[in-house]
Amino acid sequence: MDETLDVIIAGGGMVGAAVAAALGQAGLSVALVEGGDPPAAVADDAPFDLRVSSLNLASRQLLEAVGAWDFIPAARRCPFLHIEASDEEERHHIHFSAAELGVDNFGHFVENRVIRRALWQRLAELPTVTTLCRTGPVAWVPGGHRSLLELDSGRMLAARLVVGADGAGSRIRELAGIETRDQDYHQRALIVNVETRLPQQDVSWQRFTPAGPQAMLPLPGHHASLVWYGSPEATLAREALDDDALRQAIEAAFPSRLGGIEGITGRGSFPIRRRHAERYVRQRLALVGDAAHVIHPLAGQGLNLGLQDAEALSRRVIAAFQAEDDPGGRQPLAGYARERRPQTLAMIAAMETFHHVFTGAAPLRHAGGAGLSVAERLAGAKRQVMRHALGL
Repeated sequence: MDETLDVIIAGGGMVGAAVAAALGQAGLSVALVEGGDPPAAVADDAPFDLRVSSLNLASRQLLEAVGAWDFIPAARRCPFLHIEASDEEERHHIHFSAAELGVDNFGHFVENRVIRRALWQRLAELPTVTTLCRTGPVAWVPGGHRSLLELDSGRMLAARLVVGADGAGSRIRELAGIETRDQDYHQRALIVNVETRLPQQDVSWQRFTPAGPQAMLPLPGHHASLVWYGSPEATLAREALDDDALRQAIEAAFPSRLGGIEGITGRGSFPIRRRHAERYVRQRLALVGDAAHVIHPLAGQGLNLGLQDAEALSRRVIAAFQAEDDPGGRQPLAGYARERRPQTLAMIAAMETFHHVFTGAAPLRHAGGAGLSVAERLAGAKRQVMRHALGL
């Protein structure tokens, strides 16, 4: 046995690193096992990456609590104060303002690589956290008092808890024999980073069309990340266009409020699928983030849900540790599953409803559009939606 620890975390992405930072800060001995390399530094003037996430207020509070927020440079984060959504004709819409809830903003758009780098910088400051890179799990053996994890390097680790934070194709989930329920939406999302003529960095907007949403996610300066949903065939054809043709296609298809595009700085696409683990915990094992759930990206809540997992799990594990109880025992893990699984199921149901309403038959789409206008006039309902968007 090479090492016995409190917790082993498989997966050094944003959610896994957040769990490691929270636990390490509380004094637990943690090994973070990452299949790739440590995240590299990102220069303030580097081109923006395609992988961008929305960090809501709850996610920011978590990053602040674990000491990672200050490692995110101001030049790489874009706060937004408004969220807007409309139907295809833009006759019906709903507008949310952070000022209505008395907060400075709804959150920040930040590149995933920048968030991950900030968390790893914090991990480097924590003496009880060990990072093991370019290695991954090949076997997991649960036990009454500890779990064993064998790595492909031949190293054997033992811990009172193993956390699977290793993404949608989780090896830990597979080793634990946890099944998933999957849904293919037969859609593909094209992500295009652009330079815009119009400054509109304080608002994120989305328009629902029968083929899928079109969205604008603001980035610092006159930059934005555009998301364009469509059939796999149409999306791949758009992705193959040259820059000028793609620019013209975007300006013709997106709402006029986008304005002109000065240049295209990056592009890529991915299929839209849902995956949900049938259980989040087993004996001395817990799943977090994409290892537990991949939802429709319609509302951009994937990372926020994962960081809520990180907060909920670490809170319960730390409480058990500080009470000199078993941090990987049945009680904290069962409490974590009871807290997080219903909330994720509710979010999945909401995204399913939006998807089917706005990509369904014309009468259903018209009803959905009218629903936006009705919701715009219901102050109480809007306030509740805004609190959900903030993670409150």
